Amino acid sequence: MRTILSGPSGLRRESDSYAVTAEFYDILQADADEARVRRLYARQIADARTGVLDVGAGTGRVTMLALADSWADVHAVEPARAMRTSLLTRLAALPSEQRDRVTVHPHTLDETALDAVADVAVCHNMVGCLPPGVREKLWPALGRALTPGGSLFVQLPPARLPARTVVRLLADKRVGTHVYGGRMTMSAAGYRIRTRADYWVRDAEDVLREYTETFWMWPATRAQLTRELAAHGFAPLPGYEESELLAVTLRGRR
Repeated sequence: MRTILSGPSGLRRESDSYAVTAEFYDILQADADEARVRRLYARQIADARTGVLDVGAGTGRVTMLALADSWADVHAVEPARAMRTSLLTRLAALPSEQRDRVTVHPHTLDETALDAVADVAVCHNMVGCLPPGVREKLWPALGRALTPGGSLFVQLPPARLPARTVVRLLADKRVGTHVYGGRMTMSAAGYRIRTRADYWVRDAEDVLREYTETFWMWPATRAQLTRELAAHGFAPLPGYEESELLAVTLRGRR
């Protein structure tokens, strides 16, 4: 099927980020990430009453937890088409009672104009992927999307550049006669972290396919992010000082 748009169009070009990683993420990394998501956010999400906001939803680990463990509406924000396709495929398999509670937004949060839709917001594994200037647009958008007194939980990015190159192998997974594998390589590049993802598919004799995708990350400390959020009406929640999460509450509308 071919779609043709003629004349002026208000449609914006969608992000093709993660076009390679989307194929491999669920098979190689999602099980470990699902366990991490449950450990980090299960209690907080279960307490949601107005709604849960999943910013940078990816293939949907936080979204699926919210649908399973709360009765609140869920807003999943994912601008990358490849990741969003996997998310929507997962949602399509749910019972209609759950599917009716989730809305998928195909743009960045500052472009969605969400207003007081959630009392719990989660930024899982995404803040470090935002340049400082883009990150500054995220905080006021979160302030608008949360209800006063709502809580925001941010998985902290790396606090500093890696001192040396770090390589992490991903456990092989078999699918039929093929074996999927990969590795993540992180290294300092100026003021940023270069993360290269290498993926491959092989059979018993040969490597059948190989792909590489590169991502950039920007380090930020807990203190730095706390200061940025304070400027937009957020105050720290007690009890998270030693956690890998930054937890804040929205004091009121600015």
